[in-house]
Amino acid sequence: MQKLFVVNRYICNKIRTNDLIKNNLQKRTLCLSAVRHAEGEEKSATPAPTILIEKDANITLIGINREQQRNSIDGATAEKLSEAINQFEADDSSPVGVLYGIGGSFSAGYDVQELEAEAQRGSLNFLLRHEGSVGPTRRHTRKPLVCGISGYCVAGGLELALLCDLRVMEDTAVLGFFNRRLGVPLSDGGTVRLAAAVGYSNAVDIIQTGRRVYAKEAQRIGLVNRVVATGTALGQAVNLAFSIAKFPMASLMHDRNALLDNANAYNRPGFYAAVHNEIMNVSAAMVTDMQEGVKRFKSSETKGATTDTYQIKQKAIPDWEKAEIAIEESKKTS
Repeated sequence: MQKLFVVNRYICNKIRTNDLIKNNLQKRTLCLSAVRHAEGEEKSATPAPTILIEKDANITLIGINREQQRNSIDGATAEKLSEAINQFEADDSSPVGVLYGIGGSFSAGYDVQELEAEAQRGSLNFLLRHEGSVGPTRRHTRKPLVCGISGYCVAGGLELALLCDLRVMEDTAVLGFFNRRLGVPLSDGGTVRLAAAVGYSNAVDIIQTGRRVYAKEAQRIGLVNRVVATGTALGQAVNLAFSIAKFPMASLMHDRNALLDNANAYNRPGFYAAVHNEIMNVSAAMVTDMQEGVKRFKSSETKGATTDTYQIKQKAIPDWEKAEIAIEESKKTS
């Protein structure tokens, strides 16, 4: 029996999301981050699609659906993701899209099994795909995309998140260029977009160390735009998308395109030259490092700590605040 995890938009008659009510987005009571477990059905001979596309009113939802691989992206999935984004861009009824991962993680980057096969062949072909190795990352999207980040958003997954205009991150999610430890270079615009988002000094730190970046730091340096509670990234990303889509789009797109043209490394000629420079300087000598890195990864018993994706942490209250609360409570009873 196979569980098919399908994101389902439906009206919740009993459970209403406080954030949606506060934002008063047409008083939508959606459980977009809820998941329907389709059980009791016979195992289908057709594999589940690796990319899911839905519409919520005029918002297009694009989901990466390789849960067992932490939504890592192989060549076929990258192609389908490019097709999905192209379809969204061609849809005149949908001004804003949301990109997210199904099953607890956004994306762990390029698929390690396919990476191993490429490395054993001594091939760099996966880095040289026209659109990008994990999606259409070597161009600007023609419409705004909002990214909902949960669990792991690392390596090429982080480059994919940087493709989006805005990023909504859960408080237990983890970012980072973990490909550093495998000897795999950035090839999906990461060196260009990261520096534009967080500045050279922060970018060089994150890229060279390959360290984990948690939510508090990510928001502080401008790597993400919103930090939300665990389990709410998709719903909050959709909220944000609706808050953008309500405006007149002609002027919004004019301003967005002007910003892309004029903002530092996002100047169009500079951006494409920079992306070209990023990928064309990848050398064949890196293949050996990749081969050894994949072997170390596969033989390692410890893959790193979990992200506590489904654990909602209680806020720690300092002693002085506890004392203030006690005083307030005593006043109420006196």
